[in-house]
Amino acid sequence: MFKKQKYDEREIVEGCVRNERKAQELLYREHFDVMMRMCMRYTNDKDKAMEIVNIGFLRVFQKLHTFEFKGSLQGWIRRLVFHCLSDHYRKNSKYLQFMVFEERDQSSVEKAHSNLYAEDILKMVETLPPATQQVFRLYAIEGFTHVEISKNIGISVGTSKWHLSNARKILKRLIDKNNLRQYAG
Repeated sequence: MFKKQKYDEREIVEGCVRNERKAQELLYREHFDVMMRMCMRYTNDKDKAMEIVNIGFLRVFQKLHTFEFKGSLQGWIRRLVFHCLSDHYRKNSKYLQFMVFEERDQSSVEKAHSNLYAEDILKMVETLPPATQQVFRLYAIEGFTHVEISKNIGISVGTSKWHLSNARKILKRLIDKNNLRQYAG
């Protein structure tokens, strides 16, 4: 069934559900680079990123029978791999280490790591305005690009970038404010 030709997603997914190794290889090769790039955004350790991606794909193959073709397959895979990434950091660290901030925010981020738990920062994210929160979660947590976000939620790429910038500014203020309270108390 899987010779040298282009197969559509449905054929590949159905082959994976039937546990056909060639279909699994095609799915893995098709999405590996994107998932690896996403994991490398959160860790500079290529071996650790590879481990997380592979655990993520194991979950993908275990749950692929639940995929209903109602959204992007890549987005669905990305969510499962991202959950593996966040599980890894929850298991191996008390502090949030996978939030994406620009380099100019680095000093605040380093302070935040020493004082804030993941739950604290996620609570801060929940205080963002709804559209800003949605873009931040899609970009910084789930690893979508601005182009993907704009297509998925029907906004321009520029608007997506503005929401991300706004989220970063608000979160930086909240983190700085929390750090001041930590040092004062």
